[in-house]
Amino acid sequence: MDTILHYAWLIPLFPLFAFIVLVSFGRQLRGGASSVGILAAALSCVLALVIGWQSYQGAASEKVLVEWMNIRDTVIRVGYEINSLNAMMLVIISVVSLLVQIYSKEYMRDDERVPVYYQYLSLFAFSMMALVLSPNLLQLYIFWELVGVCSFLLIGYHFSKPKAMLAAKKAFIVTRIGDVGLLIAIILLFWWTGSFEYSEIFKTVALGKMEPWMTTLTAVLIFVGAVGKSGQFPLHTWLPDAMEGPTPVSALIHAATMVAAGVYLVAATYPLFLDSQTALDIVAYTGGFTAIFAALIGLTQTDIKRVLAYSTISQLGYMMLALGVAGAIGYTAGVFHLFTHAFFKALLFLAAGSVIHAVHTQDLFQMGGLLKKMPVTGIAFLIGCLAIAGIPPFSGYWSKEEIISAVYSAQRADLLWIAVITVFLTSFYMFRLFFLTFTGKAVSQAISRAKDPSAVMRIPLLVLAVLAVLSGFLNMPFAPLLENWQLAGDVGESIHFAMPEAAELHAPWLSVVSVLVSLAGIVLAYLIYVKKAIAATWIARPLPWLYRLSNRAFYLDEIYRYGLAVPLRGIGMLLDLFDHYLIGGLVQLAVKLANGLGGLHARLQSGQMQTYGLIVLLGIVLLLIGITTQGGVSFGQ
Repeated sequence: MDTILHYAWLIPLFPLFAFIVLVSFGRQLRGGASSVGILAAALSCVLALVIGWQSYQGAASEKVLVEWMNIRDTVIRVGYEINSLNAMMLVIISVVSLLVQIYSKEYMRDDERVPVYYQYLSLFAFSMMALVLSPNLLQLYIFWELVGVCSFLLIGYHFSKPKAMLAAKKAFIVTRIGDVGLLIAIILLFWWTGSFEYSEIFKTVALGKMEPWMTTLTAVLIFVGAVGKSGQFPLHTWLPDAMEGPTPVSALIHAATMVAAGVYLVAATYPLFLDSQTALDIVAYTGGFTAIFAALIGLTQTDIKRVLAYSTISQLGYMMLALGVAGAIGYTAGVFHLFTHAFFKALLFLAAGSVIHAVHTQDLFQMGGLLKKMPVTGIAFLIGCLAIAGIPPFSGYWSKEEIISAVYSAQRADLLWIAVITVFLTSFYMFRLFFLTFTGKAVSQAISRAKDPSAVMRIPLLVLAVLAVLSGFLNMPFAPLLENWQLAGDVGESIHFAMPEAAELHAPWLSVVSVLVSLAGIVLAYLIYVKKAIAATWIARPLPWLYRLSNRAFYLDEIYRYGLAVPLRGIGMLLDLFDHYLIGGLVQLAVKLANGLGGLHARLQSGQMQTYGLIVLLGIVLLLIGITTQGGVSFGQ
């Protein structure tokens, strides 16, 4: 068992092998394609859990590098690295990926392209696992881009639907904006340090060999990459549209892969941020604004998956807020919330998928009364709602409390207010979602016929429900096991980087306030959507413009369309006209002149002796006429 970390490289190879098999023999396998994908995911999951347990118990980090390229004096290496941070990430990715693939076996049963679907899922899992195992920024960037490609394929899986293809293109293009920032950061870091290796870069920073402005610039550019992948404002607009993909794909993207990559990137390069207070502030305020901004939008959405999408954006903002406020304490809180969020968000999406699978609609106002018809799904969804709302003892409570405590410890009153208000908003819109879906009366025949899914879909729900309850116990205030596990060897001793000490202010009342605020949001949702004691339009009626702003996501898509896309398209059309008529016209003129001269020359060089003789004769005649008209030729005085 002491050498189990040596086999970490096998974890991504299992889904890669499944992808190769499915590409080669998917048509022949047909229904068996799901078994190939599930088997590979199960093998990865078992090995990831064993390695995660070893890392949790204090196993030393493992790093293996081999030479890839040698350019003059620069050696570029590839390999893998296993430490406590990416060991935890491998557990998240492999567990959620396995459960999603099991769930998909029934959910996608009637789809004719099931082998293709499992190809994409396997490649997606491989890409994300390889990303977190990467020992340097160059290798990370390769798999970072492959994750983007996989998200494009899965979001646009139903390629015959125009909305799906537009959503896939939007996700690909918007995240590329952030990726440009990350690429520039990698180039600058290599230019300054001469290495892509995390350890070498961090040592350079720790020894003060990098100028402060360069540290800030590279950290901010890395964060730009994270903003794109993790759906932070203003590059979050792709994420709600990604709901056009199959619901299990939404669970995978929103819980364990695509969006988790951005948070992981900031956590993996945290020493850069710790050396720049400016960069930390940018991370904190971007995360705080994203958290409350997305929560405000989630209040009025009517599509069950879009509500969950905006909740994902808000929770990711919470993670970034933690990473930006309080050094070691914030780091632990942000990573811990990433861990708990993966399970309860996957649970919520898969439970929503069961509802959609049963009633064939995503409109909340076309649902109702489903708790009696689908008790397993309803209870699972309720557990997810309690977890994300931060109600004890569910997992979200423990990680949210750490985030709020980290903000309070950093003495950032403005961000603390944002965090607490977001807790209220989150509880309200999540229980609005729950009450509209599962309580009240059935509004259609489809709901009266609804029932819980088969065991194949129920098992992942039950496993995730258990994890949504228990995963928070890894880092309770009186037993902070995860805190030591996360920091040892990652941004601590192994790189000799001094972690700043945040002010440790004990505030037990803060937890009470947080829970009361969360309960207030639940009670308000109950009074509006169950008891009907308060009209649902109590704000929308006097302030319709405010409702429209929230419902239309503050018109950001329209702003981007008419403020950026249309003007850029207009500039492109002008440049096209300039190229076609001016540049192209000059080229065509030159071509026609050349053709004309060539044609004239061709006529003169006809090869007919009679023509040549006639031309010579005409030349002589013209010469004689010229001499005569000029007065003849003078031969001297």
